[in-house]
Amino acid sequence: MRQTSLARLFDAHQEKLGLQLVCGSLDSIISISDDKVWPADLVGHLNLIHPGRLQVLGAAELSWAQRQSREKIGHILDEILAARPPAVIVADGCDIPGLINNACDSHGIALLATRSAAASVVDLLRLHLSRQLAEKISLHGVLVDVLGIGVFITGDSGSGKSELALELISRGHGLVADDVVEFSRIAPTVLEGRSPDLLTDFLEVRGLGILNIRTIFGETACRRKMRLRLVVHLEKRQPGHHDPLRLPDGEEIQNILDVRLPRIVLPVAAGRNIAVLLEAAVRTTILKFRGINTTEDFIERQRRALENSKNDI
Repeated sequence: MRQTSLARLFDAHQEKLGLQLVCGSLDSIISISDDKVWPADLVGHLNLIHPGRLQVLGAAELSWAQRQSREKIGHILDEILAARPPAVIVADGCDIPGLINNACDSHGIALLATRSAAASVVDLLRLHLSRQLAEKISLHGVLVDVLGIGVFITGDSGSGKSELALELISRGHGLVADDVVEFSRIAPTVLEGRSPDLLTDFLEVRGLGILNIRTIFGETACRRKMRLRLVVHLEKRQPGHHDPLRLPDGEEIQNILDVRLPRIVLPVAAGRNIAVLLEAAVRTTILKFRGINTTEDFIERQRRALENSKNDI
């Protein structure tokens, strides 16, 4: 079960949203026990369909409530609060009706107030919970920022992952994490990678030891986090192994936390400039994101050439 607390959420956004505790306590636990529930679903505008989530009331909801009978609103509040939502938040700087205050107080539900717009409150809290309650996994490798693309470099021990990262940094790219990378699934198809606090800014290179990249190369050489878009696997050439295909048969995919990511295998051999090859792989990946596939373009050009040669016979 992935969980956080209302107190942590309150402390993280008290200053930014101007949150005030009107009644109740901040002891509530916000958790996910069902993999089908996305963290962003735990926050929303007042809704009987999802009574157990953080309930946000803005000017629109309170205006609707004023047009209803007191009995109807009391019944709706009782149904929602009986589901034990972590808190009720009154936004838009609206005055809190006594009915809502008394209902939260009697049910022991935290009632918060803010002058921020209800839509902004929902968006900000959804983003917060998406990060706090995201599925997480730690993997061995190096995460770098190359041309604005998060690239996860993997490979066997001694394949040259850290040396490649050092060369990329010297070429103006950025380090996110070395050795251990913590990935969080912050959206259905988005993985965010960052370094454990203990290893932040450090890169271990055989023969040189531990390097502080921020100290050596400056602030711009490090990134706090990066969205993962490409996996590059370094494969050490072994005697007797067949050479890799010059034109790969289809695109390789690696699945991390149920997110499908393009994967490229780069054979490591003496004389190969792996940094240049990785940069080229990133540029090719960017083109594919834009709908341009150079391999398919070449195959199509070849097909047209064959058809034209047949017509000339």
